[in-house]
This record gives sequence, C-alpha cells and structure tokens, in this order.
Amino acid sequence: MRIGVLAVQGAFIEHRQMLDKLKIDNFEIRQLSDLSGQIDGIILPGGESTVMGRLLKDLNLYEPIYQLIKNHLPVYGTCAGAILLAKTIINDSHTWFQTMNITVRRNAYGRQLGSFKIVAPFKDHGNVPMVFIRAPRIENLGRSVIILSSHDGYATAAREANMLVTSFHPEVTDDLTIHQYFVDMCKENMKKEKLN
Repeated sequence: MRIGVLAVQGAFIEHRQMLDKLKIDNFEIRQLSDLSGQIDGIILPGGESTVMGRLLKDLNLYEPIYQLIKNHLPVYGTCAGAILLAKTIINDSHTWFQTMNITVRRNAYGRQLGSFKIVAPFKDHGNVPMVFIRAPRIENLGRSVIILSSHDGYATAAREANMLVTSFHPEVTDDLTIHQYFVDMCKENMKKEKLN
C-alpha cells in the first residue's frame, strides 16, 4: 500500500508522520510526476484552502487528482482538505473538487486563537481527541453521506463512498484511529479492485 499526501501547502508533514507510525508507505505529491506511480489513497491536509486550490491548478495537479477521486480512489480531507472536497462552501465563492455532497462554512469554529480540543466518539471506534484549528463546519450533508462524529449538533467527520472528511486535525494528536480508518478504506478499495 502506498498513500500520497498533497504537499503544496499546509500540514502535510504531520500526516506523513501518522502514516509512518502505522508503517504505511507514503510520499509527497508536489508535481504531476508524483502521480505516476502506485497510489492507493490521497490525503488532502489542513492549510489554506484557497491557496491550495490555486496551487493545484497552477501545478496541473487539479484535473488528475479530480479524476482519481471520481474513479473511486480513497481520499481523506482534513480541515482545508474537507473544503476542497465540498460541493458547496457557504462563505466563499471559490469551490474546488466539489466531489463530496456536503456544504461547509469556512472558519466556523473561530480563528487561530479560538482553537480548541475535545474528546468525542468516532463511529464504532470509541472516543478520540479532536483538535479544531480555524476549522470548517459541515452544515449540510447529502443523503448518501454518513456522519462519523459530531459536536454541538454538527458533523465533524463524515464519509461518502471513497471520501472521508474531518473538520478537526487528528494528525496533531497521538491518536491513530482516524488514519487507521482511512488506511482501512484504502485496503477495502484495493480488495474491490482485485476482484474486478
């Protein structure tokens, strides 16, 4: 298994460190040639979604990654990564991949100084620590979207088919639950591909 982490901007190193702890081969996606090898999943990290979106287009990464997602490659978007995947962004005129049937509000949990941490249940996996840093809020979900965790009446983690998003940053904690969940999604997909 080999998972790529988008590394054009944002907190990509922390995601690589989590994958290293799980002993999962991983690499940085910085240019088009990085997408030419084996890829079993992609992580879109936290950062500045507008900057990341523009860089994806400037570096000619947008369309190939979009096609991989549309072709059912597992993808995990954290914070800004969730914004990149969202079909609708309430307080921003820019939208990016628009592959996941969710509506998000940027910076809904406050700015950097308003960061906070909670411990809450993640579906079928017990309690996990959740760190919110300039986090988007998932305000609406399509029928096929499954809520995996919530806080104050809003989903904080959700899944639709091959796409996983979290408003929070599991990569800045020591808890590997969310990354293991994504690795398991990648394993499921690899099994399906072998059967086909």
